[in-house]
Amino acid sequence: MSSSLRFTTADVEALPDRLDDTRYELIDGELSVAKQPHWAHQYVSFRLAAAIEAWSRQTGRGVANIAPGVIFSSEDDVAPDVVWISRERRARGLRADGKLYAAPELAVEVLSPGRTNERRDREVKLKLYAREGVEEYWLVDWRARTVEVYRRSGDLLQLAQTLTDADTLASPLLPGFAYPVRDLWEPALD
Repeated sequence: MSSSLRFTTADVEALPDRLDDTRYELIDGELSVAKQPHWAHQYVSFRLAAAIEAWSRQTGRGVANIAPGVIFSSEDDVAPDVVWISRERRARGLRADGKLYAAPELAVEVLSPGRTNERRDREVKLKLYAREGVEEYWLVDWRARTVEVYRRSGDLLQLAQTLTDADTLASPLLPGFAYPVRDLWEPALD
């Protein structure tokens, strides 16, 4: 008989403060610790969040944010790289501690190097976001220069399309939003 240690949000909050911006996430009570992301990872997150936020300001439909705390339960506490949440869900889900306690309509993860990180984003978080009510999940791979778009189909998030540099990122969640995939990547320095 084996037993594994399960963590809660309270356990993570009790950890000593770190100076190196270590990111802690919980999924089904399993603690994941991530190092500071790669420059290109952060660049893509910023570009995407800025584009979605510009659309949000024009339409007044919601707000985008970078790596907010999203607490689904005491054992499911994550920080997606980018989220978009409607004004209505935000009003219900944002609490005084500055964390969301409701699923954003859109969650975006930018893949970090490593098999464990990739498995967490491609499998574990995909299942978590589907279970918790995220409507759309974008998985961005800055090394392959692709965006996988997963959309809700019943209880699941299913791959709807894989976009490359020749494509434009759009979503029924964000009517009128259109962003060329090629503009996500940092230009080459001469």
